[in-house]
Amino acid sequence: ARVNRYPAWKYLLILVLLGAGALYALPNLYGSVPALQVSSARAASEVEVMELEVAAVLEEAGIEARELRRGENGIQAVFSDDRQRLEALDVLEEEMGRDHVVALASASGAPAWLRALSAGPMFLGLDLRGGVHFLMEVDMDTAQAKELERYVSELRALFRDEKLRYKTVTVRGGDRVRILLRNPDDLDEALALVASNYPDLEIEELPETIGEAGLLVRQSAQASLEARRIALEQNITTLRKRVDELGVAEPVVVQQGTRRVVVQLPGLQDTARAKEILGATATLEFRMVDEENDPQQAEQGTVPVGSRLYRMRSGAPILLKRDIIVTGDQIIAANSGIDSQNGSPAVFITLDGAGARQMSRRTRDNVGRRMAVVFIETRSWDERGEDGEMTRKKETSEEVINAATIQEQLGKRFQITGLSSTREARNLALLLRAGALAAPIDIIEERTVGPGLGQENIDKGILSVQIGLALVLLFMIFYYRVFGLVAIAALSLNLVLLVALLSALQATLTLPGIAGITLTLGMAVDANVLIFERIREELRNGNSPQASIQAGYEKAFSTIADANVTTLIAALVLFSFGTGPIKGFAVTLSLGLLTSMFTAIMVSRGIANLAFGGRRLQDLPI
Repeated sequence: ARVNRYPAWKYLLILVLLGAGALYALPNLYGSVPALQVSSARAASEVEVMELEVAAVLEEAGIEARELRRGENGIQAVFSDDRQRLEALDVLEEEMGRDHVVALASASGAPAWLRALSAGPMFLGLDLRGGVHFLMEVDMDTAQAKELERYVSELRALFRDEKLRYKTVTVRGGDRVRILLRNPDDLDEALALVASNYPDLEIEELPETIGEAGLLVRQSAQASLEARRIALEQNITTLRKRVDELGVAEPVVVQQGTRRVVVQLPGLQDTARAKEILGATATLEFRMVDEENDPQQAEQGTVPVGSRLYRMRSGAPILLKRDIIVTGDQIIAANSGIDSQNGSPAVFITLDGAGARQMSRRTRDNVGRRMAVVFIETRSWDERGEDGEMTRKKETSEEVINAATIQEQLGKRFQITGLSSTREARNLALLLRAGALAAPIDIIEERTVGPGLGQENIDKGILSVQIGLALVLLFMIFYYRVFGLVAIAALSLNLVLLVALLSALQATLTLPGIAGITLTLGMAVDANVLIFERIREELRNGNSPQASIQAGYEKAFSTIADANVTTLIAALVLFSFGTGPIKGFAVTLSLGLLTSMFTAIMVSRGIANLAFGGRRLQDLPI
């Protein structure tokens, strides 16, 4: 009589798992609400101070936020509707945009007690919910200026190698490089040297009227277009790497025109950090400190030749050599962490081969001298002018974050300190890993976008799933009677557990993901059909109802397990080699297989045990 009873611990395990599943699936009933994410552009502001600033700005503008939520990286202002949010966006960007990043976001509508348990709704992809849309424009003028500076550096090195003496090699007019020679007799040799090494440059002699011998070189129109194309492609590649570092599922990063890039980010919570990271141009330069000259005198206007005046983060002046040892472009790996000696934020750097050789040589020759780390950052913000129009402002800052004495020869790996916070260390490490932008990039448009396939098509797709499932459930009740209800209960709990897993793992659900869920539920029904048909077969063979229930579940287990394991292998292959929507399908299918195995075998049997176990039965309603 006791053949179909679970021990108490099994019932307890089922209740705990189902309770946790219901708890983490619950936030999806509340949906999301419009919000703004505000974070410090320099990661120096305290969250409490930022919250007071946001509240004061909104109060002064007469905008009432539903709630201000503190987070690790800033403040999330929650609003009742999109109209309020857009009004607040304009006000906050105008008042706080220079020192803070303000971005559109979505916040969980779940009550505070659920959020305290880290329970939130699952993310929806662009095709289901929409997302954040950025239109970004590459500053091609700066790209061209950087290209000309590269030519200046290379031409100087070329002339030194060939022992051709020159007075100056400088950029002139923003689109050409002027070379002044010391000896007019070297003009023909210089012309041939530049022409042979740089066939993409247009070269002409300086006019005799200026009284000096030299050359003017500029890029050809074709070479200029090619340089712009390469700059755009490099920026797109870097943006994709940065988006990957942010952990956004199924993003869209595509070119639009000759200088613009569209970035769409579905299911992203911290959009302020995304906005900060995507447009950032932070990088590093390593330079030797000029210890022979006085920075105080240089501050008065007498900067020595071969040196440049910088400032430490404290504001104190410091002189650095113009020669750069290593730049951020030569960094191949960067990770944030904590300095083991003083507990301050640090970034652990790995250089490429050329960078490692330069760093090794320069530090070997300068043991006992100081080397500085220059942090270069370009930031932009919107500012309202006297005419009331919003204009885009841009500012590049160069500051020395660290100037330490070289204790020993450095190699491929080392660390830098002097950063203001762990968040700044994480952001800098991310930017260095993803690579530098070829040219600054500005966010010229930011908006939320609707579902890519249209709300009507999505509603029809979900409706078709609901109708299909309803028909399946009706069939189960009609064909298997009471055991059909057991299957329905197991199927419903399977869906709850699957939604809970997707929510807890922060997976992004797309339309292909819904297809994976539907397939999973179909396979869960199939498992119950196998069990129920096995029970019927045992009854036809003359076994008792209790023995038939036990044999049905135990004998069907191996078949169900084999079918699910082979499907799981296929899903893992899809996830490993697929991209975008295919990965979304594979994720939901894999998780669904795990939950369906649990509900179809263990939960379904537990319900059957509670309903029929221990009873003396003459027949079964199956």
